[in-house]
Amino acid sequence: MSEARIERGSAGELCLVGVLDYSTGPALREAGRQLIRSLSGKDLVLDCSAVQKSSSVGLSLLLAFMRDAASAGKSVTLRGLPGDMRQIAEVSGLTELLPRGV
Repeated sequence: MSEARIERGSAGELCLVGVLDYSTGPALREAGRQLIRSLSGKDLVLDCSAVQKSSSVGLSLLLAFMRDAASAGKSVTLRGLPGDMRQIAEVSGLTELLPRGV
């Protein structure tokens, strides 16, 4: 398993990397909040294509990041949502809350 992290990608893009679970969630939550605040521009892409595995914590992180972005006046697009995160969203009835990806 890899170390989980959130990092800046291209302009207006944040990339989630690694395994998203109860042990990595709290640090990622705070790091993501800080990064979203620091980004200029009105559009944010959350790229999940480098997520190796995710529990429900990963979906919780996405929803929290979407709230942070909305509070900062940014629109959000998801990219590369892994199958396990998509399945958790479907089972939880949250699919309609997730913005369409690019």
